[in-house]
Amino acid sequence: MDVISMSFILPSAQCDLNLNTKSKGWLNSIIFIGMMVGAYFWGSIADSVGRKKVLIVISFMNGFCIVASSFSQTFEWFMLFRFLNGAALGGSGPVIWSYFAEFQPKAKRGCMLSFMAAFWTFGNLFVAGLAWLIIPTNIGFVTPIFTYNSWRIFLMVCSTPSFLVAFLLFYLPESPKFLLSKGKPDRAMAIFRGIFVTNNKKSPELYPVAELDFDEKLMQELKEKRESLKGKYTKMLSSMADHSKELFKKPILKFTIVSITINFTFHIGYYGLMMWFPELFSRFEEYSNTFPNQTAGVCIVTDYIVGKGNQDNAVCSAHIPSAVFMESLISLASALPANLIAILGMDWLGRKFFLIFGTMTAGVCSAAMYFVYNSTQNLIATAVFSGAISTANAALDCLITEVFPTHLRATGVAVSMVAARMGGIIGNIVIATLLDQYCPAPTIIVAVLLIGGGLMSLFLPNTTRKELN
Repeated sequence: MDVISMSFILPSAQCDLNLNTKSKGWLNSIIFIGMMVGAYFWGSIADSVGRKKVLIVISFMNGFCIVASSFSQTFEWFMLFRFLNGAALGGSGPVIWSYFAEFQPKAKRGCMLSFMAAFWTFGNLFVAGLAWLIIPTNIGFVTPIFTYNSWRIFLMVCSTPSFLVAFLLFYLPESPKFLLSKGKPDRAMAIFRGIFVTNNKKSPELYPVAELDFDEKLMQELKEKRESLKGKYTKMLSSMADHSKELFKKPILKFTIVSITINFTFHIGYYGLMMWFPELFSRFEEYSNTFPNQTAGVCIVTDYIVGKGNQDNAVCSAHIPSAVFMESLISLASALPANLIAILGMDWLGRKFFLIFGTMTAGVCSAAMYFVYNSTQNLIATAVFSGAISTANAALDCLITEVFPTHLRATGVAVSMVAARMGGIIGNIVIATLLDQYCPAPTIIVAVLLIGGGLMSLFLPNTTRKELN
């Protein structure tokens, strides 16, 4: 919800925060800069102190930062709190994927991870619906020194799920696989018994497993390391440093480099275009209102909007037509059938199939956006793009989560997501710059990067229906 909400805030807040296309690009990007920092920081901590604790902390942090950004009255303060919001969000990605994957049996892990990925689409739809319901209204108030209008109230409402998640996490256990990797079999066994009781409604004494089999060599290494280090924080920092170094040593080095490359190229396209869809819908709607019954490509529409904005007597308008919300909902909803296909087929056709097919289809749609000549054609291209990229994203998240071993999983996914956020930053800044100055370039660049990044998955091992390392 938090990432895609910015695409609805941009047209609404442009008058309050005095935004132009360049500052909109930076506002889209600042959350990814925060996510890039937060991904590595929180991912490394999660491999040291646990998945559950980190998820609780960052969920509370995320909620508070969204609330604070809704009260921000200037562009600078808004940027600051969106950066901190991104820092919390950046940690949630690698940690939640590791946490959830470590509870799943190998036969259904792809299906369940794809099922979780589908809730990204539900979040997007929920945000679009909330934006349509709240932003066009005149609720809120405006004074000479303080403004709290509808788009700010929309942000406040969007903070609610973060607080809800934080409280609900107190009722979930720590990952038993993480506990085993830290040499804590007794705590892991207690969690397994609890899962058995919940699933079967039987006494914990009837749990059929008597003891857990674990790596004696790993246990000895952990024991020696604990004895050689004194202090809780010294151990945590040492563990974070060791995990980072290990990612860039053989045999993990190959997985790290390929996953970084795929995430970087994929997310330039994913965020570079997806975050700008409502803006493109708004531009087409404004052009069609001014020139009814005339067809025009995205570049002609953009030239008109940019030229209009550069006029000295131009009046700032934060009005978003209802058609923009409707088109946004349709394009986002198109990901639902794609998510369903991914859920049903991820453990059958495999991660690589969905990743390559999805990126190639999305790449073709991206290139096709240059050839659309009305809002209907634009909507069709963006809807197919949204469905294809969502399927590819689910496969990418599954694949990257599974290739790293348990004691490096959150850190490995975090490093990959640092590259993903870097792609999001560059994608938004480049798209913002090229869209207004060199119009055909963005769609072609995105097409090439998506297809090339998807084919890079051929260098990773097949993890479909395989045990987590």
